[in-house]
Amino acid sequence: MEDNKIIDALLAEPETGLQLLLTQYGGLIHAVICRILPNNPQDAEECAADVLVAAWKHAAEFKRRNRPLRAWLCVTARNAAIDRWRALRPRQQECELNDELAQDWMTERRSTEAEELIAQLLTELPEPDREIFFRRYYYRESCREIGRRLNMQEHTVNVRLSRGREKLRKQFAALRNTY
Repeated sequence: MEDNKIIDALLAEPETGLQLLLTQYGGLIHAVICRILPNNPQDAEECAADVLVAAWKHAAEFKRRNRPLRAWLCVTARNAAIDRWRALRPRQQECELNDELAQDWMTERRSTEAEELIAQLLTELPEPDREIFFRRYYYRESCREIGRRLNMQEHTVNVRLSRGREKLRKQFAALRNTY
């Protein structure tokens, strides 16, 4: 189903729109959230509900900007799960996630404008780089897992990520300067 039909349904009949959104992207949302909250099914469900509500609230903006839902949903699901993870953990354990996230600029919590720019840049990547980036930074799969899924060597995945990050970093800086 096309994103435009889902967005139109969200605006006209929110209940139907949310059902369409869940049917089309529910698995994706769940996968992103469960990579961060693997042992918390109830919290994962609440995060998914938060993502759906956020999509409903932003439906008019989606229509106006004509942006793909997939990237926005991945970013929003990831951020909701990270926020929930942080809320569930005692202060002393928070460093574990922060250190892990600090390993790469792509997984840091960003402002909405920055998230949208990065998500847009990711959707414009050619395949298989787009799939690699989504699997690594939104589904939080390891490079080994990605290599197995895409029939590539782990080293090849790492090289594509490294080159892609540099390319995205330059594109992001150029776009940020135009805003």
